[in-house]
Amino acid sequence: MLGFKSVKAALLISMLSFIGVLASSQANAACSFVSTINGSPLAIKATATDTPQAKEFLETCNNPYTKAYAADASLITQKTPKGGKALFGYNGCSGCHGGKLEGVMAPSLRKDGGQGAFDTKWVYAKNATDKGMFETISGGSAGVSGGVMSPWNITLADHVGDGLSTDEILRLIAYIRTEYRGDGEKTWMK
Repeated sequence: MLGFKSVKAALLISMLSFIGVLASSQANAACSFVSTINGSPLAIKATATDTPQAKEFLETCNNPYTKAYAADASLITQKTPKGGKALFGYNGCSGCHGGKLEGVMAPSLRKDGGQGAFDTKWVYAKNATDKGMFETISGGSAGVSGGVMSPWNITLADHVGDGLSTDEILRLIAYIRTEYRGDGEKTWMK
């Protein structure tokens, strides 16, 4: 009898441990990043030089810059650290997306109309969230709209040039959000 009770106790402890691991992995699943290209896991790693804002995003998937930029427009153009607008220009984003986010060789990021099929809607529906846009900029895109975007996150081995830190990508996203002119719901502000 004692052996059966021991087995039951061990089984109960194992089940409780499994439930704890499952709950903890589900809590972390919200910030598990996936490639926009093929849906595979996107291995974005925290670095020793990450800012508190980058660390917050990697833990919560909430971009702290989005609401901050909306509340204080001076952050968009600040010089140090570079605001999202400066990062957009310095990193050549305007070459494809246009100097005013109007779209040139790549879709408009303002979403205020235009001639392209993606000038009024996101090419990838997930870009309606900051997490989704972070995944697209970090890991690149497959080129559904006609052109391919290379990976930019410095923690990925195949990133473009010097790459961009998680913090820089978050500031770029916040800048893009402040320039949105579409009539869709601003889901990233929730």
